[in-house]
Amino acid sequence: MPTIPRTHRLDFLEGELKELYAQGFVWKPRILEGEQRARARFDGKEVVNLSSNNYLGLTNHPKLREAAKRAIDQYGAGAGAVRPIAGTMTLHKQLEEKLARFKGVEATLVFQSGFAANLGTIQALVGKGDAIYSEELNHGSIIDGCRLSGAEILKWPHRNVEALRQLCKESRHKYRRALLVTDAVFSMDGDIAPLTELAEIAEEFDLIFMVDDAHASGVLGRAGRGSADHFGLHGRVDVQMGTLSKALGAMGGYIAGSKPLIEFLIQKARPWLLSTAHPPAVVAAAIASVEVLESSEGEQLVKKLWENAHYFKQELKRLGFNTGASETPITPVIVGSSHNAKQLAKRLFEEGVFAQEIVFPMVARDKARVRTIVTAMHTKEDLDFALNALKRVGRELELI
Repeated sequence: MPTIPRTHRLDFLEGELKELYAQGFVWKPRILEGEQRARARFDGKEVVNLSSNNYLGLTNHPKLREAAKRAIDQYGAGAGAVRPIAGTMTLHKQLEEKLARFKGVEATLVFQSGFAANLGTIQALVGKGDAIYSEELNHGSIIDGCRLSGAEILKWPHRNVEALRQLCKESRHKYRRALLVTDAVFSMDGDIAPLTELAEIAEEFDLIFMVDDAHASGVLGRAGRGSADHFGLHGRVDVQMGTLSKALGAMGGYIAGSKPLIEFLIQKARPWLLSTAHPPAVVAAAIASVEVLESSEGEQLVKKLWENAHYFKQELKRLGFNTGASETPITPVIVGSSHNAKQLAKRLFEEGVFAQEIVFPMVARDKARVRTIVTAMHTKEDLDFALNALKRVGRELELI
């Protein structure tokens, strides 16, 4: 076919892209050739993979594979409609009921992604005349949900409970409703929010308490039940957002809470209302994933994940790397400048280790890092291979 000529109306994009390249803000995704495993092939090179969110290896689990295949044969390739009209299948209800039992709540609602779950829920719960007390380092999906809600956004410093309490004292009386929202595990630093203290503040100042469990789902709590279970906060977190896309090995997000909350979101959460439902294969795989977590195998996978995380973090510190305040399988290697982070990631890949650089504006200018994520799939040999590469390259670049 002949090439269709372009209009001039998007010519400004070339200048915008040049500026992004000049500032070093351009993503160039590596291409995964094959499965998401501890050792994987990216851009034609076999590497130890320290960039995956496949914490428990469930994307490759035979039970998830078989469940997905059976669902295609029984239900077809797609749902064919949005959930509120004709797209809610028996599988969707089975998944939501199973998730509710797993989380110990009255009900859940599955969204097309964790991003959509945060976006739709925040907008539904608060609006003009309300306030949102948002943690300084909250995920972009929370930030966008806050902005689109129309509520006033009041940021509080990272993990600073006393600053939040003072902010509430000064401002809470000005607003009709108020939402307190935080990540449970912070995706760039790997530290954990002080949820017990935050629950107390929510109760003291009558705040709706919402927690984003994206990196806590399948990681924290008994067999990966999440941060509320980890801290013993059942009944004290009003809104729990979890994901099916990371440790659970499938795709999607969900909101867990009371029956009135879920019924309200069914009426008001626009991403849920206006997006086509998950395909049957994805839903069936997610159901199988929860079943694995509920079994003794799931407990062992979570245990192995944490054993690997503790070992890798300890050895990084022993080598002299700055791992910040990490408490989870997300462990940053903080190296200062964006240049240092990019050089470290580049050389590690050449040495057979894939760990993504994270630079400004995703983190502060002097806090650029390579982010490492270990999984239950990694063997000690995998981790030692990566540690040896980090040692060689760190010394070569005079980072340790």
